[in-house]
Parts: sequence; structure tokens; C-alpha cells
Amino acid sequence: MADPLLLAIDQGTTSTRALVFDGAGKPMALAQEPLRQIYPANGWVEHDPEEIWAATLAVCGRAVGEVGGAARIKAIGITNQRETSVIWDRRTGMPVMNAIVWQDRRGAARCAELKAAGHEAAIQGKTGLLVDSYFSATKVEWVLRNVPGVRERARRGELAFGTIDSFLLWRLTGGAVHATDATNAARTMLFDIRRGVWDDDLLALFDIPRAALPEVRDTAGVFGTSTLLGRPIPIAALVGDQQGALVGQACFDAGMTKSTYGTGCFVLVNTGPKALVSRHRLLTTVAYRIKGETAYALEGSIFNAGTVVQWLRDEAHMIATAAESEKIAASLEDTGGVYFVPAFTGLGAPHWNPDARGAILGLTRDSGAARIVRAGLESVAYQTADLMSALRQDGIAEPAALRVDGGMAANNWFLQFLADMTDVPVERPACAETTVAGAAFLAGLGSGVFGSLNDIKAAWSLDFGASPKIARAARGALLEGWRKAVACVAG
Repeated sequence: MADPLLLAIDQGTTSTRALVFDGAGKPMALAQEPLRQIYPANGWVEHDPEEIWAATLAVCGRAVGEVGGAARIKAIGITNQRETSVIWDRRTGMPVMNAIVWQDRRGAARCAELKAAGHEAAIQGKTGLLVDSYFSATKVEWVLRNVPGVRERARRGELAFGTIDSFLLWRLTGGAVHATDATNAARTMLFDIRRGVWDDDLLALFDIPRAALPEVRDTAGVFGTSTLLGRPIPIAALVGDQQGALVGQACFDAGMTKSTYGTGCFVLVNTGPKALVSRHRLLTTVAYRIKGETAYALEGSIFNAGTVVQWLRDEAHMIATAAESEKIAASLEDTGGVYFVPAFTGLGAPHWNPDARGAILGLTRDSGAARIVRAGLESVAYQTADLMSALRQDGIAEPAALRVDGGMAANNWFLQFLADMTDVPVERPACAETTVAGAAFLAGLGSGVFGSLNDIKAAWSLDFGASPKIARAARGALLEGWRKAVACVAG
């Protein structure tokens, strides 16, 4: 019999992709569709669930077609943009409105109310999350409050809530399975990460009917079966995108750290079976749950990373392609004191300031487009340095390396500057598709293709490394300038 293959669906913020991997973790086929961004109001971001579903079917069909059909596909894994929320009708499968995206800020005022009422400590104690509209709870609450009839229908059990993994699972199984995994449940602000259950007090606080919630299962394991590719194939893993990257980077030992540079930037450090509490506004979250055993992580989230390059290209028209930014940055000695604070949608960890807005500071008469481009790239490294500093202050030991992935990880100049600013060696793996590889690996684990996490470790190999080269004083001066720039926009 031919070697088994694994199909992984990567439903992200800006695109929907499908990749086929062989049993050694090598990508065999890829298909991708862009995802339209919908902006109904200032600070609001939505996606059309039907567009996501159509794209999922299309990319799966094309990717499987590239390997000769579905006969060798052993299992399907799904990784997804996390906190993005959708509510749909259980009978028809139709969403009651567009999905509200993780970047959406419409719940910011409600979060301010919750903080003022003194709820944040209790919410963080149970969920590991700070009160922020980034997470699902206020998104769901907004739909229940603002779409006529939805709350009553939800109470009657007619509607289902889910993050995108849950919505795709429902559709792929023909409505037979309404479930999610612990990594996605942990991002809703409704889930007690230590007890591993939906929390009744939080459901009451947001007035969200339990009847609408999915069942929470292990990250790896058979969730259900899909016949949409022409034969029954088990769906054997669901995992949030950042936890998928943690798995794809083989960060299974406590202290191992990865940083993903996609639309945003997400640093996760595996803390093993301990759900550590940050004193510096980092998040405690579920890294993965396998065979009932939960591994936890500390996470720092930066809202804008790849969006900086997109802005430089599409709005400012300072570069024609993302790759051009590397050449421009490398051509300069420095930015001449220019700092770019990309708070397009507020500042994430460790600042958590939803009202901050982007700014370019330190401009002089000779500050041209090239310096602004370099400052944009530098800003992502500075934000990562802020996260790494917070981890150190929380008592996390210095990692042996920072394993990186995502679009910006292809930029060698950026990786060297990142190593210089974090004072940590940076490693890029040979397989750039770590997030979706993590979903494939977990599907392999859930379906028996892989026997243990050691099989995933064996599939990881190094492509490029960068070690810190800058002098301590020079690093300190650059970071001090960054801190002053952030202070200008944080007020």
C-alpha cells in the first residue's frame, strides 16, 4: 500500500489554504484562495462564512487533485484564525450574520465596562486572558444583543456558536458534529483552562446560552468523518493557528519558544503542565491537549506585523513587493532616528491599549521612504523584544533559540535584526509551513499515522539561523528610542 498522506486546512485571516503532507512531514501539494476583508465601520472587521466555506471546498479539491485524488488521504487536520466568531442555524447551517474577526474592536467599550466593574481578575483567573475585545465573548454577546431574534433562538437550542474550526467541522460532517478543541475554546474568554470546561459564571456574565456552545475535545483525535472528497476521511485534529505553529515547530519541552509573523505576531512559550500566570500582561493559554493531558503556554500577541509590510506596499506605496523591503532595509546603516509604531488596531501585549493608533516619529528633512520602510520592519522586532522582556520578568528562562515562521520569517535581514533586539538566537525551519504542518502532524497523531510527539520532533530541521551581533549599549539605545515612541501613541 502507498504511504499515507495527510490533508491540512489552514483557514487564516487573509486566505484559506489546503496542503497535503506525506508521512515525513514534507509538503506535497498546496492550494490557496484569498479572503475578502469586510469593514462595516471604523474598527470593525468581518468575514463572510460562506466565502470561507466555498474556498475551503475549492482548495481541498485542488490540493487533493495534485496528489492523484483522496485515496491516500489518511486524515484531515484543521487549523484556523482563532477568536473569530460565527453563529449559525443548526437546521439550515446558515450563519445569522458575517463572522466577527479577531481584529474587530466593536467590543472595546463593553470590555472597558467589565474592567470598571472589577471583573478582569476573575476572568483572567479562569481563562488566562485579559479582558479585551480580541477574544470571542464580547463578539458573541454583540451578535446576541444586536441581531433581532438571535438570543431567543439560541436559548431554544436552534443556533450554534463556534470559532472557524467548529464551523468548518460542522459543514465537513454535514452537521453531524458540533465540537471544538481545547486550544480554540481557550481563546473565547468563556472557558476555564484549568478545569477544561465552559464556565457557568462567565456564560451568565455575557448571557450566552450553553445550548449554543460546542463540545470541547482533545486537540488530536477523531472528531468526525467527512465524505466531501469522495470517500470517508476522518477529521483527526483541530488546533488554533498559533498552537498549530507551536506543534509544527516541535516546541514540546517546557521553555521552548516560537514566534509567528503573519498578519500579527504571536510569541508562545511552552510551560508544560503548569498554567503560569503572567505579572506582565501576557496570556496563559492551552498549548495543546492530547489524550486528556493539557500542556499550557504563555503568549504575547502583537496585532500588527505582516500588516506593516502590507501598509507600506498597498497604502503608502513605498514598496512594490514585500521582498523589496529586505533590500531597502539592508541598504541603510540605520533609520536616522525614525520609529514606526504600527498601532493600526491598538497595541497588543504587553501594553494592551486598544485606543493607541499608529504613528511615524522622529522625521527630519532627509527622512525618505527608505528609512520609513526600514523603521516598519524594525518595529516588529521591537515589539517582539517587548514580549521577550515580559517573559524574562515573569521568570521564564532564556530560551536556547526563538523558532520563527510566517511570511516575515523569509526576510533574513529582519531575522538578524530580531536576534539583535531580543538577544536570542533565531532559527527558521526548513519547512516554512509550520502552522499547517502542525495541523497535519496532529491529524497524523490522532489517526495513528504518527505514534508519538517524537515523530513530529524528528520531522523538524533548520534552514537559517541568526545569532545576536549588536553591542549591548547599541541595543539599549535603540530599545529606549522605541519605548519613547510607544509612549507617544499610548496616551
